[in-house]
Amino acid sequence: MPQIPEKVHELTVGQLSARSGAAVSALHFYESKGLISSRRTSGNQRRYSRDVLRRVAFVRAAQRVGIPLATIRDALAELPEERTPTREDWARLSENWRSELDERIKQLNRLRNHLTDCIGCGCLSLETCVLSNPDDISGERLTGSRLLPERRKQQRPAPESAPEPESAPDTAACGTC
Repeated sequence: MPQIPEKVHELTVGQLSARSGAAVSALHFYESKGLISSRRTSGNQRRYSRDVLRRVAFVRAAQRVGIPLATIRDALAELPEERTPTREDWARLSENWRSELDERIKQLNRLRNHLTDCIGCGCLSLETCVLSNPDDISGERLTGSRLLPERRKQQRPAPESAPEPESAPDTAACGTC
């Protein structure tokens, strides 16, 4: 990792990338989303203050645990005068995110545990589909595969000269087929 002399108070985007491990394109994206900021030189080059390193580390740590960028941006905006997050800030914010992460973990565990119970789209007339119909809303009233109501509305009616067969099976269970 390249060392930057302590007397240097601003970093180029390349230096920030090398020190933080984030790609230059990611840093530009973070800046466009308001997660970090820079100033422009007279030659229109970006310069970042050294404390942006901590902000980038904060953003990347939050992303690794699955926190959406919009949530991270909102958390950073709550800090006084957009200061760099401290250890105490991380502890407070991560505690707030804990319930959201616990819920995601619960959903992922449920998905993993039921993955072999479903073929994904239900076209083979499974009675329930834990992937496309996780709470089995339709299964309480019907069995087998059915088009979802939203999907039926989008379909064009059959021409009057070709009546719909009375016993034609419906093969699309999840509405994506």
